[in-house]
Amino acid sequence: MQSPGTAQESAPASRRSKITPERAQELYTAVLDLLRESGYESLTMEGVASRTRCGKSTLYRQWGSKPELVVAALHGTRRNLLSDIDTGSLSGDLHEAARAVDAASGKDTALMHALSHAALQNPDLLCALRSTLIAPAIAAIDAMVERAVRRGEIEAGNPAADYVSAQVLGIMRARPLLAERYADDAFLTRFIECAVLPALGLPPSPPAPPGAGTR
Repeated sequence: MQSPGTAQESAPASRRSKITPERAQELYTAVLDLLRESGYESLTMEGVASRTRCGKSTLYRQWGSKPELVVAALHGTRRNLLSDIDTGSLSGDLHEAARAVDAASGKDTALMHALSHAALQNPDLLCALRSTLIAPAIAAIDAMVERAVRRGEIEAGNPAADYVSAQVLGIMRARPLLAERYADDAFLTRFIECAVLPALGLPPSPPAPPGAGTR
C-alpha cells in the first residue's frame, strides 16, 4: 500500500536514464537541503528539478517517486560523525560527541525533525532514517560505553550503561521542542555532566581540548 502522497508523486521506473555518481550527489544534496528548509510535505519532484536544473521526467525515471528519492538521498550521503571519537575516557568521548553534534545540528538534527512524521507513515523512509542517521550514532555511543567498561571506568552491570545513547540522542531530539533551539555544545556538556555521568557513577570532569578525541 502506498503512503499518502506517493500516488501523485509516482511514475514507472522501468527505464532509467544514466546519471553519473557526481550528478547523483548533487541531486541528493539538493533533496536534503530542501527537506531541511521546508520539510517533507513541501518537498516535490518539481522543486527538486527546479533546484537542480534537472528534468522532472529524469527524476521519475531514475527514482520513481518522492519517497524513493529521499531514501536514496539518505543512503547516498550517509556519514557517521561520532565513529572516530576515542579520547581514552568516556567523559572525554561524550564531550567530544557533544562538539560533533553541535557542529552538525543544522544538518543532521534538522533533517531528523523534517523527516520524523513522514517516516512514521512510510516503512522504507523510517528504515532509511534509522540506518543512516540514528543507528550509526547509537552504535558509536554504545562503543564508547563498551570501551569504558573494558577500561574499568564503569561497572559492567551498571544499568545506566544501556541508556547512554538514548539519553544523548533523546535530548538532541527533544531540545528543539522544549526550548525552540538545538542542543548545542554548551547545553550537551552540562547535560552530560549533570545527568549522564552521575548515573554511571562518574564524577564530572573537564572536557578534552577541541579535536583531541578524533583518531
